[in-house]
Amino acid sequence: MLRTHTCGELNMSHLGQSVTLCGWVQKSRDLGGTTFIDVRDRYGLTQLVLNTDTDASLREAGRNLGREFVIKVSGKVLERFNKNPKIPTGDIEIGVESLEILNEAKIPPFLIEDETDGGEELRAKYRYLDLRRNPIRNNLLLRHKIAQEIRKYLDELNFIEVETPVLIKSTPEGARDFVVPSRMNQGEFYALPQSPQTFKQLLMVSGFDRYFQIVKCFRDEDLRADRQPEFTQIDCEMSFITQEDILNIFEGMARHLFKTIKGIELDTFPRMQYADAMRLYGSDKPDVRFGMEFVELNDIVKGKNFGVFDNAELIVAINAKGSAGYTRKQLDELTEWLKRPQIGATGLIYLRHNDDGSLKSSVDKFYNEEELKKWSAAMDTKPGDLVLVLAGAKDKVRKQMNELRLEMGTRLGLRNKDQFAPLWVLDFPLLEWNEETQRHHAMHHPFTSPKPEDITLLDTNPDDVRANAYDMVINGIEVGGGSIRIHDRKLQALMFQHLGFSPEEAQKQFGFLMDAFEYGAPPHGGIALGFDRLCSIFAGLDSIRDVIAFPKNNSGRDVMIDSPSKISEAQLQELSIKNV
Repeated sequence: MLRTHTCGELNMSHLGQSVTLCGWVQKSRDLGGTTFIDVRDRYGLTQLVLNTDTDASLREAGRNLGREFVIKVSGKVLERFNKNPKIPTGDIEIGVESLEILNEAKIPPFLIEDETDGGEELRAKYRYLDLRRNPIRNNLLLRHKIAQEIRKYLDELNFIEVETPVLIKSTPEGARDFVVPSRMNQGEFYALPQSPQTFKQLLMVSGFDRYFQIVKCFRDEDLRADRQPEFTQIDCEMSFITQEDILNIFEGMARHLFKTIKGIELDTFPRMQYADAMRLYGSDKPDVRFGMEFVELNDIVKGKNFGVFDNAELIVAINAKGSAGYTRKQLDELTEWLKRPQIGATGLIYLRHNDDGSLKSSVDKFYNEEELKKWSAAMDTKPGDLVLVLAGAKDKVRKQMNELRLEMGTRLGLRNKDQFAPLWVLDFPLLEWNEETQRHHAMHHPFTSPKPEDITLLDTNPDDVRANAYDMVINGIEVGGGSIRIHDRKLQALMFQHLGFSPEEAQKQFGFLMDAFEYGAPPHGGIALGFDRLCSIFAGLDSIRDVIAFPKNNSGRDVMIDSPSKISEAQLQELSIKNV
């Protein structure tokens, strides 16, 4: 080893010892007779000192060190005169006796400090430099700790980690696949897995009753802060279990992680039906750190010759407590925010419960004070509260009100990143109708089992069939989802039929799985948790990028290595692909 210690471990117990450190120069301060140099590695930072007692050539070498030079330094551990309680090594410094420059460095394009002057795109281009900064490095250390705790927890419950293939078959369901041309099988393609779903089910057929994998998955979809073209999930499957077993085991895992990583004891996770989540929050992943539940006002406000309400399928409201002081300008700005194409609301109606107890609405022309009192009673308002109302088509208005609720929660400081509110959302619809394709699609995936008592509804009322499915939600973020799987060939064939597959198409795409079901498939189910999302929640981040070592940008590009990129004509010819 070139070093005897790291830059984060020396303290007063090492006084007088001769040590050797290696690392990067964080900064240097030349005070005339004395030069101080901060040397850094991933473990911490140590101060070096060169003074009048130091050899002249060493002092000169120390003065010429630039930021990010890689050095090896030896000397004695001394007690520091001006101590720094903010760092573990703040009581000591190293009196330099020898100094070797292992590699010089160009001036970095941005400051490699906790508070950097580098923009997001610049830091992405030089990601290897960004990774030297404490916040990013600490995120990756956190990620490592979470992965280790997951493995320990599942290993103790007899799960085994099995790697599944990365080059698989393309399937038509779900998001778009990334496809890989095969040179040896001209004109044919592999796909990168969106999930190891079918393979983990086959492992259950094989008798491996408890499987997990922390696995890379790939989806060719439009990107947001919480999405990447390649992402990591904690993929799990179990045999001979019920939904209750899966909820208990993986709720236990989440509680274990919060206790060991963050020192937080979580209570038992509440459970919410999908139908209630949509009715009360307009979302299947509600943020329940705060209230502001939806209240439907149809029965109270219709029939007063106000066309916006009379012609609406749903009128829904929230009570933004303590917000009656919002000015007309603020309400107009909020209305414009709602009208953005991403949300698409046509307007906003409000009721202000003033501090003097009076009620004032934006539709006083149509509703007198007695009628507004009914609004107030339904919304349980108190002086100082502000009721916000949206009206329109049921599904659209619920989505719009969900966005408004979250925005008001943020503006009112109700979405504290240090507060954690997990829950399970249960009993999702099995199928959802797609207007564009004019057929049903699986809400989760085609292998999700319907509730046994709802199977007879598949032929008569497919929209009413509930899935044996569940999602884990934390702070309004879907952390993971899973289901009890179909393990019977006939039921799986029926499911494919309702998804619009002909028997021939189903056999071609998934015949291997249905054939396996005929050789003694056990009842089984599982869950997949978004590892990147989980890590970002623990790190208190809105984006998953900074818990990934080398992420892509919003366009799916790696600007550091300039990927994706074109390949040579020779490679294209070898793959029988024409250049576009």
